[in-house]
Amino acid sequence: MPVATFQVPLWVELLAAGLGGLQGALFAADTRHRRIDVLGVLVIGLIVALGGSLLRDVVLNQPPVVIWMNWYLVVAGAAALVGMILQPLITHAAWLITVLDAAVMGLFGAIGATKALSLGVGEVGALVVGVIGAIGGGMLRDTALGLPVSFLQVGTLYAVAAGSGVGVLVLLIELGVSVPIAAVGCIIVTATVRLLAIVFAWTFPEQRPATRTHPRTPKRS
Repeated sequence: MPVATFQVPLWVELLAAGLGGLQGALFAADTRHRRIDVLGVLVIGLIVALGGSLLRDVVLNQPPVVIWMNWYLVVAGAAALVGMILQPLITHAAWLITVLDAAVMGLFGAIGATKALSLGVGEVGALVVGVIGAIGGGMLRDTALGLPVSFLQVGTLYAVAAGSGVGVLVLLIELGVSVPIAAVGCIIVTATVRLLAIVFAWTFPEQRPATRTHPRTPKRS
């Protein structure tokens, strides 16, 4: 199926919105150092579900699908409510949040890059759009919660995981692989890099400010 005529199926968009809403609500409800009420948890779920798609469409100069598609908001909101209800039942939700985050990143990255390619964007541009779609929801989530933005901090290769997966998708499509298979490859690579980086604590070296050396004052005799 040529990329130029490929359209992301509605169920894939809704799946991404649902997983994003679920993950965002679980994350917000598990953030104990912030006093977040029920409405706040719902809003964070919606931000994660809709943020990446909104930023992607703005960059592509397209009508935001999260506004024009009725079911998008409904599914994202319902999934956020489910996450809010389930969180107290999960004793240790950190692992589930991490796995969902990795899967959501890969899914939104695949959707973003595929949409960009279908609109005629070049390979490098599609890579950038895919990364924006992958990390956009998490970036807006961190900003709303007053947390350090994940991909700007020393951490477990947040943006690198997204870029690796999207890069694989773009490469596979250029080699003639079908879009659905390339998208699955994107999700697998993104999630694998992200989870391995967490397990083995892979990080980039931290940038430290240069220290100035002051000349020694000569001793007086």
